[in-house]
Amino acid sequence: MEKQSVKPADGKLGIMVVGLGAVTSTFMTGVLMARKGLAKPVGSMTQYDKIRVGKGDDKKYLAYSDIVPLAKLDDIEFGAWDVYPADAYRAAVYAEVLKEKDIEPVKDELQKIVPFKAAFDKNFAKRLDGDNVKDCKTRWDMVEQIREDIRNFKKEHGCSRIVVAWAASTEIYVPVYEPVHGTLAALEKAMKDNDTEHIAPSMCYAYAALAEGAPFIMGAPNTTVDIPAMWEMAEKTKMPIAGKDFKTGQTLVKSGFAPIIGTRCLGLSGWFSTNILGNRDGLVLDEPDNFRTKEVSKLSTLESILVPECQPDLYTDYYHKVRINYYPPRNDNKEGWDNIDIFGWMGYPMQIKINFLCRDSILAAPLLLDLCLLSDLAARAGRYGIQRFLSFFLKSPMHDYTKGEVPVNHLFQQYTMLKNALREMGGYEPDEEID
Repeated sequence: MEKQSVKPADGKLGIMVVGLGAVTSTFMTGVLMARKGLAKPVGSMTQYDKIRVGKGDDKKYLAYSDIVPLAKLDDIEFGAWDVYPADAYRAAVYAEVLKEKDIEPVKDELQKIVPFKAAFDKNFAKRLDGDNVKDCKTRWDMVEQIREDIRNFKKEHGCSRIVVAWAASTEIYVPVYEPVHGTLAALEKAMKDNDTEHIAPSMCYAYAALAEGAPFIMGAPNTTVDIPAMWEMAEKTKMPIAGKDFKTGQTLVKSGFAPIIGTRCLGLSGWFSTNILGNRDGLVLDEPDNFRTKEVSKLSTLESILVPECQPDLYTDYYHKVRINYYPPRNDNKEGWDNIDIFGWMGYPMQIKINFLCRDSILAAPLLLDLCLLSDLAARAGRYGIQRFLSFFLKSPMHDYTKGEVPVNHLFQQYTMLKNALREMGGYEPDEEID
């Protein structure tokens, strides 16, 4: 097979993140500590996973960086935007995710990461009160100011490439509205007309990133790049887009556990999921309009794995409920409970209980690293538009719903897509099939 022409990862990679909260400060601190050999990037597929390439006598198990040219941790420069002016060191201390001993050795580097003023509209996240905010006359002005930040950062830090990722709070639910979101021309007109109802700030970041030749990753469940107008923009700029919502705790469990029920041909009566968390994300999600955005993303996972049409005896009428509760004492230490009512032989009922006491940012940080490195790789490989091979890392994978496409939510099928894409970009046969 012909080796796909992937440009080398020459020069510095600038990773600019929207939101310098718990996830981002944990991510940056971890990468800086790993660079010094003071911490291990556990949970990162790009740093640890090995996949098979070739078959028979040619079979080898290789790390991702031995298959494709990935950017090295030493070549990363960090930037951010946030409504709070605290630098990355203060943000990391304030988040209370990491212990002092795991932050102090890289204090000097973290203090140099000072966030740009955020492009922010309080109507989209009413619970946030920061004043490190741009003064934007219109949504188009917002786009222009973000583009300027990207250009300035790239120049100041001598970066050859930029990736932009959203790790900020969940915005209120913005339903897809065809007259604005259907075409790029309509989206641009709405931005210039300052349509603050249909144009979320996150859309301005995504548009600005793509316009500046930077891949964009949506790490929250916001309606941002999963609209036809943005697909058109990604096509026009030949840039990759990925989203949406980092798959960290409960949905990771769901996308890995639902296949057990389906593969074993057991029936499902109901799946009840509830969470408690106390970080800034929990505070924002306490607002019903913001929770609605999250709920849509978390609910979509099960329905594409256990499909009623395929197995009417097993999955016709199950009840699926998701709840998130803001509980400050837990801070970033999220707890998820799943109660699963299943039935077996002759319809006899059984139950499964899962209690996942996870650390939200500890699970999200390696995902952010992998998504940034792999999006940068995709751009250098000439892959643009929706990056379906990154579905593994995301709760609600992007898909072309205008053509009736159903996203792949099954964790092991997503892993196959990831491996095949890496094989292909590395010049090997993408030799696994999704059944």
